[in-house]
Amino acid sequence: MLVSLYVKDFAIAREVELTPSRGLTVVSGETGAGKSLLVDALMLLTGARADAGMVRHGAERAELIAHFVLPADAAALTWLREQELEQDGDCQLRRVIRADGGSRGWINGRPSTISQLAELGALLVEIHGQHEHQALLDRRHQLALLDAFAEHGPALPQLREAARDWQQARRGIAELERQGDTRERRLLLEHQLQELAAEALGADAIENLIAGHRRLSHASTLIEGCNQIANNLGNDDPHALPGLLRRVRHDLARLLEHEPALAEVDGLLESAQIQIDEATSTLERLRDDFELDPARLDELEARLGRLHELARKHRVPLEQLAARQAELQQELDGLGDADARLETLLNQRDAAYKRWQNLAQQVGKARAAAAERLSSQVSVLMDTLGMNGGRFIAELQPLGSDEPHPDGAQRVEFLVSTNAGQPPRVLRKVASGGELSRISLAIEVAAMGLDAVPTMVFDEVDTGIGGAVAEVVGQQLRQLGRERQVLCVTHLPQVAAQGHHHLRVSKADDGDGTHSQVQSLDTNARVDEMARMLGGVEITKATLAHARQMLAHAQND
Repeated sequence: MLVSLYVKDFAIAREVELTPSRGLTVVSGETGAGKSLLVDALMLLTGARADAGMVRHGAERAELIAHFVLPADAAALTWLREQELEQDGDCQLRRVIRADGGSRGWINGRPSTISQLAELGALLVEIHGQHEHQALLDRRHQLALLDAFAEHGPALPQLREAARDWQQARRGIAELERQGDTRERRLLLEHQLQELAAEALGADAIENLIAGHRRLSHASTLIEGCNQIANNLGNDDPHALPGLLRRVRHDLARLLEHEPALAEVDGLLESAQIQIDEATSTLERLRDDFELDPARLDELEARLGRLHELARKHRVPLEQLAARQAELQQELDGLGDADARLETLLNQRDAAYKRWQNLAQQVGKARAAAAERLSSQVSVLMDTLGMNGGRFIAELQPLGSDEPHPDGAQRVEFLVSTNAGQPPRVLRKVASGGELSRISLAIEVAAMGLDAVPTMVFDEVDTGIGGAVAEVVGQQLRQLGRERQVLCVTHLPQVAAQGHHHLRVSKADDGDGTHSQVQSLDTNARVDEMARMLGGVEITKATLAHARQMLAHAQND
């Protein structure tokens, strides 16, 4: 429900704030006072296009703020949660229009796009009047209203679920079909995996292979080098290191008689001799292990060549061949059950289609019955609202596609004939704004309590009528106000008398210019305002008495 509307520097409104209540709130005032500015403000807050001409002359920007309180089950609250814009069950819409033509919007204090304002606004407010942007002109809204009138119960959400299941299964099937015939791919993968499985691809195995190949390929060099080193370490050659070390120790022994401290040097040389002996032994052992084995070298070169070839084929380094093998195995495992998955998806698609088809027939029958009832009831209400002989038709039309649609197999188009003998035309093409407003009122009254939108706004719904018809219009609005919050801009006292609350918009001049102001009227003020609406410039006692009697009669329910 709308609990406050704040307007600043908008058209001729300098700063206006109103706090609508439950029920029917009527808004009246002299021509040009700015009655419809409140409707225009709500339209802008719910996504209508803005232009710089809406900013009050001399101001830099116009600012509009609407505050709504939402019940726990409100569709708007669900939308806010999905968009992560929820704020303690409240909803604030704000829009700023700059004098240079730019505009910005906010939802609960967070910047939002105009399309987001429009989506949320459609769940908060319906505006009916002489404007292009009306909910009832939208086919989706028309279908939603007819479905609410039909009261499908769980069938409608089940229908949408079946359509979603069908779409999901179809996407899965298309994905599998894009892969083509998997048999060839499976054969290729199996062949590639056999090639990889024939080799040892572990990191240690590859490292050992490379080291072994290097050792064998340099075996002759290693043997020759080891022999040379062994000769240099040999004991028989007096010029070899061991012989030289023995002579040094012999010379040192003669000096020990004169300096015992040189024994430490002799000990180190002895250790060096022992180390040299051990090095020589190890060198000879390793040299003996080296062998010239051309056959073994050829084998290692062949294995290494196969690994390099596999690496080139799979476009990975040698050390990543094992990871590539795991990837191919995973893909092969996935393709292995592709046929089974395809069969499952085909069964799911067919089952979803049958389920959707049955539900679409059920929903279609309910819609046909609801369309007949709605057409009849709205046609009767049109007659009482001054369109004698008028006719309303909720026409169901096939979608023309066999693919499951979330809304079923039909769409609806609202047709009207406002005068007897005229053929029905599409509601969007009705010429008279006043007639369009009254048709909207008739539809809302017929579907009273079924529309989930909490606030309805009617802008000069009484245009072109008067007398008894105007009183009926007011009564219908009051009846609608028992179920919803209703705001109605009117210039007829018969309508104004039916309001549960009354706001008067007037112009004031404070020396700095003319601006609009809004006043909530008590009973006496309402009588004066209705007398003005009845009598014009000169208000007589008879006019006041008539206004008082009209108000008392209307409020006596």
